[in-house]
Amino acid sequence: MPTSPALAPWPALPADSWTATRQTLHMWTQIVGKTRLALSPMLNHWWQVPLYVTPRGLSTGSMPYAGGACEIVFDFHHHELQLYTSDGEVRRMALAPRSVADFYHEYRGLLRAADVAAAIWPVPVEVEDATPFPQDQHHRSYDAGAVQRFWQVLLRADQLLAEFRGHFTGKASPVHFFWGSFDLAVTRFSGRPAPPHPGGVPNLADWVTREAYSAEVSSAGWWPGGNGQEAAFYSYAYPTPPGFATAPVRPAAASFNEQLGEFVLPYEAVRTAAEPQQLVREFLQSTYEAAANLAHWDRRTLERH
Repeated sequence: MPTSPALAPWPALPADSWTATRQTLHMWTQIVGKTRLALSPMLNHWWQVPLYVTPRGLSTGSMPYAGGACEIVFDFHHHELQLYTSDGEVRRMALAPRSVADFYHEYRGLLRAADVAAAIWPVPVEVEDATPFPQDQHHRSYDAGAVQRFWQVLLRADQLLAEFRGHFTGKASPVHFFWGSFDLAVTRFSGRPAPPHPGGVPNLADWVTREAYSAEVSSAGWWPGGNGQEAAFYSYAYPTPPGFATAPVRPAAASFNEQLGEFVLPYEAVRTAAEPQQLVREFLQSTYEAAANLAHWDRRTLERH
């Protein structure tokens, strides 16, 4: 019988090795993500706005518009942004070193040419620098190799988070990429409401955050780092149950980050491990168990046995 092919190594991705590109790509994904926000009907916890990991890169998925349906794809193979419409139209623009302002103006022209009307608020969210997109000339980097490595990590993380989601029979989110916080996430729900979130996210209205955290959750994902932090898998609970920060979790490389208010497993520890997938599985399961046990979730009815 043929043997399964060996998994490719997890690529190195130090946060400071692609800072300028990461910041630029973050703004580009916000521009495209705001298109999805404009076109898609509201869902609980803002589930209509994220992007999705695909074999090509990141996609909006299908979005309704006046002419039918459309999809926008960041193709990290060919380094193109691609717009597809249900009437067979395909339009493209290059992903290359260019300012956010230049990207924004060409992108708006791409939508107009395809008759896709979307009212986009042209200001970034969840970041300290809120320079409007049409004026942003300082984010202008694109290292294609770094972007491909980033996407390769997303592919691996997406598969593990989807596997983790499959063990839960209660309400759970899709695995999705939030362009505001620039991270991949999956969320499990206890079935109980949560107290109003205090908000305070930079350049994001508190009522937006309160809708996102309107129910009790255990959430996990992967973040590429920034602001002095390295890339990591993470896990947190809202509301945070007493004792969560000191709960024993696995593997040994995991720890609670007081600044972030969540458990983190450094990506470098995963990447260099003999069995990277197993480290991530242990982290996801043990941090979820810490949250669910301390908050007294009804695990018997919420998990697949």
